[in-house]
Amino acid sequence: MRTKRGIILVLFLLVIGFLLLSLQLEEHYLWISFGFIICTILIVVIRFEQRPLEAREIVLLAILAAIASLGRIPFASIPSVQPTTFIIMMSGIVFGAESGFMIGLVAALASNMILGQGPWTPWQMAAWGLVGLSAGLLRNTPFLKYKWGKILFSICWGFLFGWIMNLWGLLAGAGSGVPLDIKTILAYYSASALFDTMHAVSNVFFLLVFGNTWVKLLTRFKRKYGLLQS
Repeated sequence: MRTKRGIILVLFLLVIGFLLLSLQLEEHYLWISFGFIICTILIVVIRFEQRPLEAREIVLLAILAAIASLGRIPFASIPSVQPTTFIIMMSGIVFGAESGFMIGLVAALASNMILGQGPWTPWQMAAWGLVGLSAGLLRNTPFLKYKWGKILFSICWGFLFGWIMNLWGLLAGAGSGVPLDIKTILAYYSASALFDTMHAVSNVFFLLVFGNTWVKLLTRFKRKYGLLQS
């Protein structure tokens, strides 16, 4: 058990390493993104090492990631409004932290194949991966058992996602000679406040309208076909 936890910790540290490496090797963002995916797949495999990870379970994760990524496209013209965060959150709540993390990473990489890849891709992957990871870690707590908790969680990640992407912008700018001082940081985060608010509001909207349906649907698949059981 300790060995398994140690390996998972090393893989998470590698993910963080890839994230920091993306600031120095911006032109290699695609390779860094694939490194994210490989580490996350290994985490999921190790998590379920007591029984084989079936092909249908991998297919389910791929389908959910595809739905989350395609959800960005119809809303591409409306900044920060999309159902991707909601879908990743619901997946993490039903299937757990590791699965939610991988769905978030793949969704960001896949959707950017259409909307545009760039040095921001690994950071989007990390941000959406953390949505699924945190939802999975908190899924059995009273916080996410009630609708008010899910609403608060959705609002928080509407802003946290933007703040993580702002951090990438600031660090990337600092590498190009832009001064990283309090004035710059406040101006950067203030400029994104409207978009972060729109993201939070859209998360709550999708949760209130589709939340119960998604949880029931995914839970039914999980129980009926025995998918991704701990």
